[in-house]
Amino acid sequence: MLPNPTADPAAAKMKVEFPCQIFEVLISNNSIGLLTSYTNPMGQDKKINRKPIIENRQAKFNYELGENFEAGISLLGWEVKSIRSSRVDIKDSYILMKKGEAWIIGMSISPLQEVTHEVDPLRTRKLLLTKSELSKIFKGTQEKGLTCLPIKIFWKENLVKLKISLGKGKSKFDKRESIKQKEWKKEKAKNLKLNSKF
Repeated sequence: MLPNPTADPAAAKMKVEFPCQIFEVLISNNSIGLLTSYTNPMGQDKKINRKPIIENRQAKFNYELGENFEAGISLLGWEVKSIRSSRVDIKDSYILMKKGEAWIIGMSISPLQEVTHEVDPLRTRKLLLTKSELSKIFKGTQEKGLTCLPIKIFWKENLVKLKISLGKGKSKFDKRESIKQKEWKKEKAKNLKLNSKF
């Protein structure tokens, strides 16, 4: 709301003929801050994270997971854009060690409509890890009989990262126990929510 000239004798004597004089009146009445609060809402200062996280829930259900590693992925430009749009699936993929390097097999990345050239959504992609990490994964898969699985795709400082883990396959009994634990946690959360209402 603009200040009322009749309420301020100084403002009443002033003839407002140009738009710039309106701001002079506002400044003299300390009202300019009110306008800036409306033109710069607090919501604009908050950064919105639009980078999706893709998880492999099947891996957690089918395997007992052990040591984790954070790997980079060798990607093409169109693949990065597709991952940003959540057009990626890692539930049927796994990590293969070959010639001292780690490769992800079976990760599906669907191209966006803007991609007009022919691409391979299931191509084998190289993972970027340190020598010590590669050595641990090699020993786990070759000597201990573990499986290396992708657990989660996430973003770190504008880079696509892949969380991978060494895991041992669960038996049918272990899977049933996992289902029971999951159902028990849901029931517990439901009861806590009901109790909080009383």
